Amino acid sequence: MPTAADRLAAAGLTLPEPPTVLGAYLPAVRSGALVFTAGQLPLLDGDLLASGLVGSNVSPEIAGECARVCALNALAAASVVCDLDEVTRAVKLVGYVASAPGFTEQPTVIDWASDVLIAAYGDAGRHAREAVGVAELPRRAPVEISIVLEVGA
Repeated sequence: MPTAADRLAAAGLTLPEPPTVLGAYLPAVRSGALVFTAGQLPLLDGDLLASGLVGSNVSPEIAGECARVCALNALAAASVVCDLDEVTRAVKLVGYVASAPGFTEQPTVIDWASDVLIAAYGDAGRHAREAVGVAELPRRAPVEISIVLEVGA
């Protein structure tokens, strides 16, 4: 049976190393059967993929790529406290998009992150979701993602 990493690879995606913590928090916490990740930025090798406001100096397509990286970082963070192959369901994804005034396509940007969970887990990767526009995010990141996963016993 293919692993989550195998399914991601088949979709052309690579699971990164778990992210470096940037403050006084844990990358992920497991409570019972649920795994909650901290918000993940679009960091590649410690650098932001892009910075700024979506709809101003960051295109929706670049923001989508950022959302994809954030979701992969969230899965990597979850791997610190669980075996990703024991995930039985993606429960929830919360996505924040640093948005220029008038930008209203946050759901389209966050779809890129949702697609990562679906690639990893198929129908079990479908989840409840929030896609929220905000004025600013840490480090001027255009996107931040957190996820909640259910893990089997």
